[in-house]
Amino acid sequence: MAVRAIRRMGDPLLWARAQEVTDISAPALADLVADMKDTMAALQGAGLAAPQIGVPLRVVLFGVAANPRYPGASAVPETILVNPIIEPLDDEQEEAWEGCLSVPGMRGLVPRYRRVRYRGFGLDGMAIDREVEGFHARVVQHECDHLDGILYPARIRDLKCFGYESVLFPEGFAEQDA
Repeated sequence: MAVRAIRRMGDPLLWARAQEVTDISAPALADLVADMKDTMAALQGAGLAAPQIGVPLRVVLFGVAANPRYPGASAVPETILVNPIIEPLDDEQEEAWEGCLSVPGMRGLVPRYRRVRYRGFGLDGMAIDREVEGFHARVVQHECDHLDGILYPARIRDLKCFGYESVLFPEGFAEQDA
């Protein structure tokens, strides 16, 4: 379909809660997801939320096979998730470096739940219900935060652990497997 422009931090749409999808079978939703896939692939993202391309709907796409932006990351299956709900499976959290297409060139050390359960629907209308951990759990939490108007810098505990990649990692970013 098309590579769409990414909204950047400061855009009011990124601070707003996205709306529930009411018709998963709508052709416009399939077109949106196709644009999200094209955009995420072109920018080498690990995930993308609809608000990041200017559409205030509760739709995320994520997946990682081999990604130069996250060289040490575990594989995450490509998933389209409509109207997601996330539940932590316990209180254990871990911090890891995150980046975001809406906050280009920067990284921050972000605490996330290590294990989560997420539920929602695929584009085919079928229910999705998974328990995941590590990098997979981190990616889905990051993308679903976008649906609630939260960008990862808001979760950083110590702003000394937030900055430009080129300054924080002058030798290049080497993501540790979460």
